[in-house]
Amino acid sequence: MTDILDPKIDNAHKQDGKPHSQPTTNSIVQLAEHGLPITSKTAIVYCEGNFGALDGKTANGLVRHSEKYEVCAVIDSKLAGQDSGMVLDGIANSIQIHSNLATVLDHLEHTPDFFIFGMAPASGMLSTHERGLIIEAMSHGMNIVNGLHEFLNEDPVFAAACLAYEVTILDVRKPRAKKDLRMFSGRIKEVTCPVIAVLGTDGAIGKRTTSTILTDALKAYGIKATMIGTGQTGLIQGARYGIAIDAIPAQFCSGEMESAIVEAFEQENPDVIIVEGQGALSHPAYLTSAFILRGSQPDGVILQHAPKRTHLGDFPDTEMPTPESEINLIETFADTKVIGLTINHENMSDDEVSSAIKTYTHLLGIPATDALTRPTAHLVDMVLAAFPQLAPKRVANSH
Repeated sequence: MTDILDPKIDNAHKQDGKPHSQPTTNSIVQLAEHGLPITSKTAIVYCEGNFGALDGKTANGLVRHSEKYEVCAVIDSKLAGQDSGMVLDGIANSIQIHSNLATVLDHLEHTPDFFIFGMAPASGMLSTHERGLIIEAMSHGMNIVNGLHEFLNEDPVFAAACLAYEVTILDVRKPRAKKDLRMFSGRIKEVTCPVIAVLGTDGAIGKRTTSTILTDALKAYGIKATMIGTGQTGLIQGARYGIAIDAIPAQFCSGEMESAIVEAFEQENPDVIIVEGQGALSHPAYLTSAFILRGSQPDGVILQHAPKRTHLGDFPDTEMPTPESEINLIETFADTKVIGLTINHENMSDDEVSSAIKTYTHLLGIPATDALTRPTAHLVDMVLAAFPQLAPKRVANSH
């Protein structure tokens, strides 16, 4: 690995002999700060030992959907040689998994523009090995996308590497300056379209994936939907509106949530707003769902649940809540209504998914579906059943 203080590092990013585009620091920072898509940028996603698993949710999400980056490869030595789409969903996507950075660079014709840290460990911090690997990626001229709570731009070693290799680090979770953070104001009442929050019974359970699929499905049916990202993965994927809510001081969480929704409403004039959930309202370790409910004041909630998950992810001694108990908690805590249940099919056969859909529909008295394995029309119907006023929008906007 190259020493970042080595005087021979000038133009080190050209030493691999491969061409690649190099955006300017100012343009990258401006795009990131304003939530605008960085288009036509290629990326490697690092997810060692976690691709397809709970802590690999950022990589999983980027492989499934990204408006900002063209994902060229995934790094996970345990799954090297496999197609990432086959690993996630059983559908090939031609994004290959490699064992390490060297094999990726040998395989690709062009050096990617970005190296994305694609894991979301509970600690939110880098290991010593991971720090070295990121600097190695920077030495090849790749910009870094960091979604952790550890802000690399504030680290002298990484700051020096940025200067040495003429690259940029995007600390996605870093909130705006405290003087610019917004308190709750009540302006959420000015939002006249339905607001639907996609919450869950646990973290890393598929809330963002369902939110994305639902938003796209509504658009496909002629309903103008806008999604609000609330975590690092959604923002990395390209959500134009949103915040990394778990990195904001508690006093400002509800206000920042409210402000993101009001901004989206004013600028997009949507028929409906979909808010990505975080954690779970019942989760003992996370308070993000409470802030999302308070700040967004949703007209409806879709609950995501994994029937085969017995204990909370990363908390093996804590049992999962039931959908019934979570619905009761949500509807007690907030003036809203759970309008449907979506299923995370991890460790389930297709027959088991069908059985779960039937059981929960009968037991809870609300529609249930699986966003990934069942027709997206079921999601649209779920929304239209709760908000029939959107049906004319579907017809009008489709012409």
